[in-house]
Amino acid sequence: MMVTKKNIRHKVLFTVLFGFSMLVAQAQTQRSVRIGYVDMEYILQNVDEYQMANELLEKKAQRWKEEIDEQQQAIKQMRADLNAEKVLLTTELVEERKAEIDALEAEMLDYQQDRFGPQGDLVRQRGQLVKPIQDQVFIAVQELAAAKRYDFIFDKSADVVMLYSDRRFDVSDQVLRSIDINRKRNEEEGKPNEALEVIKELDPDLKAKQDEYEQKKIDREEALEEKRQEKLKEIEARKKAYEERRRKLLEEREKRRKAREAERNEKEKDTTNTGSLI
Repeated sequence: MMVTKKNIRHKVLFTVLFGFSMLVAQAQTQRSVRIGYVDMEYILQNVDEYQMANELLEKKAQRWKEEIDEQQQAIKQMRADLNAEKVLLTTELVEERKAEIDALEAEMLDYQQDRFGPQGDLVRQRGQLVKPIQDQVFIAVQELAAAKRYDFIFDKSADVVMLYSDRRFDVSDQVLRSIDINRKRNEEEGKPNEALEVIKELDPDLKAKQDEYEQKKIDREEALEEKRQEKLKEIEARKKAYEERRRKLLEEREKRRKAREAERNEKEKDTTNTGSLI
């Protein structure tokens, strides 16, 4: 019989539930068991630092997306320009321009991976921002469990399967109140808010990276413009050389035509003079 992930998950679930039921049964022989649960997603959505972190990340992600879109449009335009100018360029120049565009596209894809990839800035910074907030929640849960003598507190939004949960066992709001109390106490004692410190640390980092990227973009655009102007000069020089050759060919053709016409006129003159003599 083939073992699937679904079968394994069911076995794990059965083991967890069985172990939990044994613990409850053992605890019930001594005293009544207190069980509660929290909805981590609900808690995070109601923590100010989490909202600030999310807004910061969303702004960053939007800015990065706009930068990538700009690069994609620029590369698309460069390919269109190359296709339009192909007839005026040598094979060597065409290949050189293609290589430049391909290099820019590779750079853009690397930048996209650095920002949005599995190990990119978005995932990494989200982890940095969320961790201190999660720590606040865990501390609040531990304090609540100790103060109210809870035996078990589960996370409803985690992978632990909650087949049914009665709202009266939800202690999420109590955890939020505990977080507020801890925040005010830390402010009064002059302790730093780690979540806010991380957010402040990431803002200068964002500005520095943004300035660096903008400068690189300016340098790249200036270099491309310089090469573009050089190519235009080459094209103009080839046009002039072509026009000069064409002018010389037309002049030579006109000279030959006039020479043939003069020769024909001379022959006709000789024929007329010979007829007159006869």
